[in-house]
Amino acid sequence: MQRIFITGAAGFIGSTLADRLLAQGKQVVGWDNFSTGQIEFLAGAEKQPNFKLIRGDNLDLDALTKALAGCDTVFHLAANADVRFGLEHPRKDLEQNTIATFNVLEAMRANGIKTIAFSSTGSVYGEATIIPTPEDHPFPIQTSLYASSKLAGEALIHSYCEGYGFEGYVFRFVSVLGERYTHGHVLDFLKQLLDHPDHLKVLGDGRQRKSYMYVQDCLAAMLHVMNLGTAKTAKHRVEVYNLGTAEYVQVNDSIRYICAYLGVKPCLEYSGGDRGWIGDNPFIFLETKKVRATGWTTTLTIEQSIIRTLAWLQQNPWVLERRG
Repeated sequence: MQRIFITGAAGFIGSTLADRLLAQGKQVVGWDNFSTGQIEFLAGAEKQPNFKLIRGDNLDLDALTKALAGCDTVFHLAANADVRFGLEHPRKDLEQNTIATFNVLEAMRANGIKTIAFSSTGSVYGEATIIPTPEDHPFPIQTSLYASSKLAGEALIHSYCEGYGFEGYVFRFVSVLGERYTHGHVLDFLKQLLDHPDHLKVLGDGRQRKSYMYVQDCLAAMLHVMNLGTAKTAKHRVEVYNLGTAEYVQVNDSIRYICAYLGVKPCLEYSGGDRGWIGDNPFIFLETKKVRATGWTTTLTIEQSIIRTLAWLQQNPWVLERRG
């Protein structure tokens, strides 16, 4: 029976992946340090005999190496995803994204594990000159420490696949929405509107254009291409896929969907400028022809994903409360 290791298993995407793999009859080992993960997200998984949770940190290489024993595939999803405040703690991206990825690869090497899936980001394209942005777009100057650290992680995976015969799948996500969503603009806007439904503060000018995707669509794409084994025949044993929808929206569109769902008409206060913070890319829209050519497609539009996220957050107010 396949035994799969998930870093960041108590997170939004990691816990949803764990449930999906367990439903397929896989054995799953979840690894999380609970710096941002939520134990509540693993309530269902922990009832399954094929699930094992290990509390640990990716910076503890010895513990990580022991935890990986007996596994055959790694989904490396754990990361510091705090793009907006990255400049306030620059070492965090280096440690939790780049060094952590190195440690995962070293722990895999020590255990003879060859297959890794890595959650990268569309932010690695910086402020792309080609829209929608394909996987082979030249890398520009990086504008966020988060993207730089993720790109460094990608480079390490390429090197390990080339040097040690690993099989690597690098997935560059747009922002992901859906059940168990715990940070991002939908949560921030909802929290504001619940506190003061007549007034909404918006970073930037509201015209930033972004693409989003539903978490189950994201996971379906990852598992689909890995089941196809496309990296086995790739030139350097690595396949890189953009994951996203074939559409984008403005921040103002998101506000309109959210306000219509909540039945509110707030006064909007913009901070100004074409981006919300340093490193905020004003236009992210990824070309997804490559992954679609494998037969995968999305099931929800961005608007449907936003509404699904809002409904879940309303049903789980503890997430809003925990965010302070």
